[in-house]
Amino acid sequence: MYLKSWFKTWFTAVLICLAIIIGCGASLLIDSYSSKDKADSAYVINQVRLKVSEIIFYLERHHAEIQDEAIGETLNKMSNANDLSFLYAGLDGSIRFSTFPDNNGLSKVDVRTALHYDLYTSNVQKNKFNIAFPIVDDQTREQIGNAIFTMPASVIENEQAHEVPLIRILMILSFMILLIMLLVFLRFKINRHIIRPVHKLKDHSEAILKGDYEQKAEYGRLDEIGEVYAVFDQMRLEIMFLSEQQAEHEKAQKELITNISHDLKTPLTTVKAYIDAILEGICPNMESVMGYVEIMQTNTDKMARLVEDLLLHALKELGQISIQLTEQYSQNVLSTIIKPISHYVRSTGVAFIEPPEIANVLIQVDANRLEQVISNLVANALKHTTAGDSIRMSVELEGGSLKITIADTGKGILPQDMPFIFERYFKGQQSTKPHQEGNGLGLSICKHIIEAHKGSISFKSIKDQGTVFSFFIPIC
Repeated sequence: MYLKSWFKTWFTAVLICLAIIIGCGASLLIDSYSSKDKADSAYVINQVRLKVSEIIFYLERHHAEIQDEAIGETLNKMSNANDLSFLYAGLDGSIRFSTFPDNNGLSKVDVRTALHYDLYTSNVQKNKFNIAFPIVDDQTREQIGNAIFTMPASVIENEQAHEVPLIRILMILSFMILLIMLLVFLRFKINRHIIRPVHKLKDHSEAILKGDYEQKAEYGRLDEIGEVYAVFDQMRLEIMFLSEQQAEHEKAQKELITNISHDLKTPLTTVKAYIDAILEGICPNMESVMGYVEIMQTNTDKMARLVEDLLLHALKELGQISIQLTEQYSQNVLSTIIKPISHYVRSTGVAFIEPPEIANVLIQVDANRLEQVISNLVANALKHTTAGDSIRMSVELEGGSLKITIADTGKGILPQDMPFIFERYFKGQQSTKPHQEGNGLGLSICKHIIEAHKGSISFKSIKDQGTVFSFFIPIC
């Protein structure tokens, strides 16, 4: 998860910067209070050594001439320039030179108590440091005395107060600048990789709401936002597909209504015309009346089949087609179905070749629905055949199922129509009839009924050679 790890990294970096800034601030605050009470010993000693190094060096070269007024005057100037006072005493403690007025009333110092070589053993009185440094002869490199320096504590502490906090302040400022840069960069990244893509996705959503499904949602990074874009685009394609499917469905329904109106109008008009003829007494005898009645019966049968198909289609849409499966022997069921169908086919001038043998096996079948399937397949074959062609039916066992085949020698199905044969409302173009009867529901209903029998249906067709439909019913 790119964004998750990215946010974790940057959030950790920001927290670290904040912790450092808070730590430096706390340290500076503590130091500002502690520096009022005491100065760092090592720092003080180093500062004192720097201040007095020139005086010590001068004493080591001119200690033998210390009584010379010029030497004394030089030492006084050097002492005043560094804002300090000192006295120079021999190894026995006798004071040989002092910048204090009247040597503070002393002629000798106690070397056991007055000499302090470091801060921890020095006396701090009235905000002054008293620190001793040994004086070594410049020639013999032997200690010849001690110089005791006295300087105000404020001089050293002020220098420390100005130098030490400055480092910490610079650290705080540096980390504050770094934190600001991190926050600015974080804002830029969030705006670029989250806010802007979300706004763009919102625009795509509004376009879909307005019915524009062509705008592809694209995002060039493989992170969480990229995953959202990929899923969103899949959703867009699905919505576009469903919308197109719905539009096609609505169009097909309108065409279905138009076809139904036409298919019902023709037989109704025919029936009405013959009824009017009978009522007007046009028929001279009973034989003519019976001829008219047969024509009306044929057209009535057409309307009944059409209404039955429409009812089955409506039930199929609702998932309510009633399939009552019962165990029956195939020979009895199929013989009853084939006999009237063969008579009807032959009456159209098309030869009907019945199965030479019907396998007598036990199957679970709804006889009425099976008759609808066979009738629809034969009716479909008649649409693609003319007088002189033939329709052949066979029944045989294959792989634990009863295979029923209906083959014709008609014009066949166009290759471009084959993928859509079992789709509802679809009507192929290769018909031998001037007006192609039907509503495009027959084969769709056949497929649904066969699948309800836990079987399958398939076909193969060659142009100008015919079509073969086969379906399988499992054997009990």
